[in-house]
Amino acid sequence: MKIRRQQLKHKAKELLRSFGDACSACYPTEKPHRSKPQTTMDATQTKSRARSLVKTALNIGHKFLVLLVRWLSRTIYGEHGKRMPPITNLILMESASSLATKIRTRKLTSVEVTQAFIDRCKEVNPQLNCVVDERFEAALKEAAQADKLIESGTLTVEQLEREKPFLGVPISTKDCIRVQGLLHTSGIWYRRNIRGEKDARAMELMRRAGAIPFALTNVSECCMWWESVNTIHGRTRNPYDANRIVGGSSGGEGCIQAAAASPFGLGSDIGGSIRMPAFFNGIFGHKPSKFIVSNDGQYPVALSEEQQSFLGIGPMCRYATDLKPMLRIIADENAAKLRLDEPVDLKQIKFFYQPNDGGAHLVSPVDLDIRDAMEKVMAHFRATVKAEVKKVTLDKLRQSAPIWFANMKTPAKVGFDAQLRNLEGRISPLVELLKWPFGQSNHTLVGIMTAVTERGGVQYDTEDYHYNVRQRNLLRDQITELLGDNGVFIYPTHPTVAPYHNEPLIRALNFSYTAIINVLGLPATAIPLGLGREGLPIGLQVVAGVNQDRLCLAVACELERAFGGWVAPEVHA
Repeated sequence: MKIRRQQLKHKAKELLRSFGDACSACYPTEKPHRSKPQTTMDATQTKSRARSLVKTALNIGHKFLVLLVRWLSRTIYGEHGKRMPPITNLILMESASSLATKIRTRKLTSVEVTQAFIDRCKEVNPQLNCVVDERFEAALKEAAQADKLIESGTLTVEQLEREKPFLGVPISTKDCIRVQGLLHTSGIWYRRNIRGEKDARAMELMRRAGAIPFALTNVSECCMWWESVNTIHGRTRNPYDANRIVGGSSGGEGCIQAAAASPFGLGSDIGGSIRMPAFFNGIFGHKPSKFIVSNDGQYPVALSEEQQSFLGIGPMCRYATDLKPMLRIIADENAAKLRLDEPVDLKQIKFFYQPNDGGAHLVSPVDLDIRDAMEKVMAHFRATVKAEVKKVTLDKLRQSAPIWFANMKTPAKVGFDAQLRNLEGRISPLVELLKWPFGQSNHTLVGIMTAVTERGGVQYDTEDYHYNVRQRNLLRDQITELLGDNGVFIYPTHPTVAPYHNEPLIRALNFSYTAIINVLGLPATAIPLGLGREGLPIGLQVVAGVNQDRLCLAVACELERAFGGWVAPEVHA
């Protein structure tokens, strides 16, 4: 009871802080303006004050709505949901790199390893719904072939390590990265029967390195929402609490790995789709620097060169040590630009951090657990690593959401209504909205609402569009100058732990913490830091300069060593 009273007292303090954040979020527009006559200035000031009052009212109303929906969610779902089943096979606890070593040195067979992860998928999927397609039989045959190659002695252990570093290790990926023979729907109803004719380039490279694709994981509709649910495969549930979300769009991928049902996998990220699921599921996820990893075979495709720079396929895994070898493989000829083998001395790294976005409009305040974790991380780098640590305030981060939305616009002007029709015509959003309450629509509510509202947002090549592009460029220049070639920026991956299912509908803009990094083209790694008070994963993201990915990976390895990284399920073996 004492603990419960303390929790209630903390929530009350959070509510008061939220009201303060709401009021401080109401800042005037930063658009430059020319000198005006006094009467015009008075009118402008009056309009500005009116906008501030409206914004304040919206923020306060939003805080109450968030509290109301949280109360309803707890009433409907209960405070805690089911956790993933315990592990009974210790093979599942190994990193992908460790498994590869044991397979090529004959301490384990690829068939043993692949069968262990297949069995785990079958065990957890009825509860979590993370796997939407599989090639288990084909994977076992390929595993047997890998074992025969090793037994033949055709290649030495050293040659296998160099030429096929992940020989015999099963790999999963999300249902928007093409795998030959498997579904390739991207959660879009009109793609429900489409299958991959060949592997995406990144998966092709992983196969060449010896990895064996065996499972395909769930995504959000059109991969453009941060809860993984669609009308083809349904909803994926968090392995630490089935009442909570897994994030999106790589939510099924984050889930399968957190549940120890896959040793590693590939995700993609245009607004946080690797890092948010990695955060919510307590694993590692890396969004590479722009233009490093080929997006060939990813759907939806980028509609412009600018969007191509925002989108990145990257590694997702339970252990930080797997990030670098995976990135080296999928970067292919671009790996040389990253200098991944160049040693990183953390004592020579400059650490900058910002605990929140400064109070953005309609964005949740950062949870106490996450703020505490950030302070502990920075204390670790000060005291243990003896590195230079500095708190900064990047004001433009308050504009993260509008900057991302505007910069995502393209000359093609392809709407979400067309994306939901697989670019073969358009859906009628208003008709779908009328059908949805009766269960007659083939689309999710958030997909329909996105199609309804996007036409009212900033449009390509307008004054507002160019303003937000300038703001993006100014922020990019500011961060680039700040970081140089030996600095990293520590920032929340998300302001809250995994919310209940459907809660993202009223916390929609919380994704802005990750999205802003995409439009800057910078590399970023989501790093797990254990579980918070609610028994859910917490963590941070570390950002570096373009092509300085190795700094992010070095920080990830250090924080895994210091704070433990992925929290495994119970082990009964």
